[in-house]
Amino acid sequence: MDATRTAYRTCPLCEAVCGLELTVTGDRITAARGDRDHVLSAGFICPKGATFGQLVHDPDRLRRPLLRGADGEHHEVTWDEAFAAVEAGLTGVVTRHGRDAVAVYLGNPNVHTMAGPLYGGPLVKAVGSRNVFSASTVDQMPKHVSCGYLYGNPDAIPVPDVDRTDLIVLIGANPLESNGSLCTAPDFPGRLAAVQARGGRIVVIDPRRTRTAAIADEHVFIRPGGDALLLFGLVHTLFDEQLVALDHLDGHVRGVDAVAVLAKDFTPEQVGAACGVPAADIRRLARELAAAPAAAVYGRIGTCAVEFGTLTSWLVDVVNVLTGNLDRPGGVMFPLAPHARPAAAPGGKGFRVGRWTSRVRGLPEVKGELPVATLADEITTPGDGQVRALVTVAGNPVLSTPNSGRLDEALTGLEFMVSVDPYLNETTRHADVILPPTDPARVGHYDFAFLTLVVHNMAAYSPPVLPKDPGGMDESDILARLTLIAAGQRFEDVAVGHELLLTQVLQRAATDPDSPVAGRTAADLRALVDGDGPAERLLDARLRLGAYGDGFGADPDGLTLRKLLDHPHGLDLGPLRPRIPEVLRTPSGQVELCAEPVAADVARLRAALDRPSDGLVLVGRRHLRSNNSWMHNVPALMKGRDRCTLQVHPSDAAALHLADGGRATVASRVGTLTVAVEITDTVMPGVVSLPHGWGHDAPGTRTTVAAARPGVNSNILTDDRAIDPLSGNSVLNGIPVTVVPTT
Repeated sequence: MDATRTAYRTCPLCEAVCGLELTVTGDRITAARGDRDHVLSAGFICPKGATFGQLVHDPDRLRRPLLRGADGEHHEVTWDEAFAAVEAGLTGVVTRHGRDAVAVYLGNPNVHTMAGPLYGGPLVKAVGSRNVFSASTVDQMPKHVSCGYLYGNPDAIPVPDVDRTDLIVLIGANPLESNGSLCTAPDFPGRLAAVQARGGRIVVIDPRRTRTAAIADEHVFIRPGGDALLLFGLVHTLFDEQLVALDHLDGHVRGVDAVAVLAKDFTPEQVGAACGVPAADIRRLARELAAAPAAAVYGRIGTCAVEFGTLTSWLVDVVNVLTGNLDRPGGVMFPLAPHARPAAAPGGKGFRVGRWTSRVRGLPEVKGELPVATLADEITTPGDGQVRALVTVAGNPVLSTPNSGRLDEALTGLEFMVSVDPYLNETTRHADVILPPTDPARVGHYDFAFLTLVVHNMAAYSPPVLPKDPGGMDESDILARLTLIAAGQRFEDVAVGHELLLTQVLQRAATDPDSPVAGRTAADLRALVDGDGPAERLLDARLRLGAYGDGFGADPDGLTLRKLLDHPHGLDLGPLRPRIPEVLRTPSGQVELCAEPVAADVARLRAALDRPSDGLVLVGRRHLRSNNSWMHNVPALMKGRDRCTLQVHPSDAAALHLADGGRATVASRVGTLTVAVEITDTVMPGVVSLPHGWGHDAPGTRTTVAAARPGVNSNILTDDRAIDPLSGNSVLNGIPVTVVPTT
């Protein structure tokens, strides 16, 4: 009989980073439950985490590379054969057309691994193309841009200090389904319940009565895309009623008077009519935010994937600043990740966009990438710089990007495509080579991305749970080999690539006068680095040089990889603490509340005040059992009723002659689809809702469970021409549609 043991690891399936207690029998994970001793999740687990073993052992998961043959079908080949094909394909395109002819797309799961954050950047740099795209421009880039202008660093994103707040206002956020987004909070439901238990209030502003709205003290319906108007109404009221109180921020903020001038045109009466929220409610909410001992306004994807995404994201923080709730316990605060090192003093180069623009539409670069809404343009439009090859890493843009039917067709015209992905899915079916990384139970785990967004400072590392697959390949090795190929080096020398990355980290630290290892040699530091694999060695170096690190011996009690291994349930690093002005990277060293590019976009919002609000608009939604498209092949998560339905309010259904359970044809400017109807008063009148990430009926895929209940791809309807101009983010909510019964 196979021996049974218990192992602990962090769940990699969403942003909550909950601890898992796994039962391992032989070489299989036979059960998963919440880790009751985890420092933050304390035993909480959602349906996704409970199916971790099913995901690991999914029979459809690719274990060996695939190569498209002359017959057009994908066939299993050796790793050497696969990388030889990659080398020939990429080198050929670069030789014939130049480096900009190769595009890179990085998908959402990249931030759920160690390899993605460590090796994605070097891969992009080695490719050397301006045509870099990611999932960030479909769900979060407006927040990066607004924080870049406000704080000088697009990755300095304040999160609600939910454990200490008295009032939390959630706009376009549904953490009971998402488990939190751009806000890492294990057991978000429990944390919200604790707010109410200590006498605090929860307000949800959303065009749908979501699960989060259902448990809130107040739910406010709002017309999709009207968030910026509502927030400006709050700002207007704060100035108009002399409720602005910077408190501890006084002396650290510039541009307050300029914001007051911009807010004059947005009275609650004017914005209320446009966004669907009564003026009296807007004024009352502004007063409540100003009066609360500590309050936090938190906006998420519903505030990003809209026409005024950057303005909305900016205004969320403007309200937090004007009420004195930025960088205050119980307000919104800046986490300090263990692998990050705070600057010695405030100030820096600040933030800018548009270092280059896209070839076809002239859209500006943001954070080193272009809007994914224009990827199809770059592939299909002839001319110098046309994209002829594509590298995708852990992404399924055929389902996740706007007007995705157009992108699906565009991919057929590429000269070469390689995908790093464990599935033959709607996107990778177009690839010439598919390189599948080994499953997550066979590699270590540390959350480089999400520990920068955590609501309570902590650190955790999970060693591999299962032994290595002798015939498989770690994602770190795959990406390192791709990096070497892109740089024109032989792919067999993968160890060289690993060492080069580690040496660069150590050399930068040794030459930084503010570093704890300033003046030491990289060779001396390298001899002290711990870790069984290349990702672990990079992690150990980053931890030791980070905010809590041992500084390679400078602080014997400091953090190292070994210390995290000794704490399998995570290490509590304390509550969030104030970080202004140290966190500010603006040239002034202050919060720039009214940056010129943001202020200039207000005129566009002002014009929307008089826009007619009739007609149906489409919004997205998600479910607790789903994380975009990559959780739809797990049997336990697909059980139950059909979740891919068009939700319609009863009054709209009556007017349109729609029947519950019947079918409807939905059309937008760019596409048409037919879907089952679900009549519900959880959506406001004038709004219909489809979940994203579905549409698993494409030929040539190998996702048996997903294909059995494929649903429809909502991004057939979203418009690739509709973007937020400041960030390039796609507009996925508030899409004008028509709906008619299907005959």
